[in-house]
Amino acid sequence: MQYIMTFFWSFLLVSMLNYVVSSVIDVPFNFADGAIVSVAFSVLVLIIAAIIPNEPVADTDHH
Repeated sequence: MQYIMTFFWSFLLVSMLNYVVSSVIDVPFNFADGAIVSVAFSVLVLIIAAIIPNEPVADTDHH
């Protein structure tokens, strides 16, 4: 479920960003480019999530 939701939100946000930016700079909207970038972005997010540790940092008391 984590992978599906990551892909869904990255697809939605990257497609929205693609639409807005293409509208602002007055170029034609290309749906396929946004879909490809969203897949790459979701893979990057999943890799970063795998690298970050889940364990809490040991609390050391320094005086």
